[in-house]
Amino acid sequence: MNIEEYFRRISYNEPHKDADLQTLTAIFQHHIQAIPFENLSMHCGESIELDLQSTYNKIVRKNRGGWCLEGNHLLFWALQELGYDICILGGNSYEPAERAYTAEINHILLKVVIQGNPYIVDASFGGAYQMWQPLKLISGKDQPQVPGIFRFTEDNGTWYFEKVKRKHYIPEQSEAPYFTDAPGVGNIRKIYRFTLEPLHISDFEELNMYLQVCPDNILQKKSLCSLQTTEGLIALVGWTLTEMKYNYTEDMDMVHITTLTDEEVEKTLKDKFNIVLENKLVP
Repeated sequence: MNIEEYFRRISYNEPHKDADLQTLTAIFQHHIQAIPFENLSMHCGESIELDLQSTYNKIVRKNRGGWCLEGNHLLFWALQELGYDICILGGNSYEPAERAYTAEINHILLKVVIQGNPYIVDASFGGAYQMWQPLKLISGKDQPQVPGIFRFTEDNGTWYFEKVKRKHYIPEQSEAPYFTDAPGVGNIRKIYRFTLEPLHISDFEELNMYLQVCPDNILQKKSLCSLQTTEGLIALVGWTLTEMKYNYTEDMDMVHITTLTDEEVEKTLKDKFNIVLENKLVP
């Protein structure tokens, strides 16, 4: 495992002597634009191992992506190698259909402290709720980024992460996939909640096993692959390809939706996500 090899994987070739915010932001942006958030292994009959060597081989050497337990774990290793003060945290994602946060931790995120200031770094939430740069851990402050306005609020030791939604312009006017919510009451999308209790990757072993066998979770029900671009994002959910351009007009994102054939799915993974699978994908 070699940090320079990781940098080649994310096309990062800038100076990285200082463990500062500027370097962190640059590495983070290269990471999210090179490494897709994807669960394709689950739909190819492959098992997902949580050890760092397996994750490194899959993402760095085989040019794959991964879900949060893989993508953020790899980023954790890289930032630790570079001397950042970093720890792993656990999050409970918000389920819009249930109007509630999950009872159990089901997401991994990172906290980085730079010159006494804590930042949340999460490179592996995917879709339209992916931050584009580290966010200062401060309660009640709007933090605008290209994808939208993000915000943390804290209540009695529990932190809540949310995003202000924009309207979507969909020329095709067909049904949007899982990461776009139907217009509802209010324009705030809750993303997840978390505490600042440091965790170890081994604390997620049970979750890693559970998500691969439990038929009720979204990762089992849908094959997902999303990648941030310079203008927005692309996402393949089942046979549905979504291409989003942020802030196409004021407070509105443009969303193009295409339904693919089986043959087009494989070609799209190669052309748009740079992924060539070893085993047959069943979308």
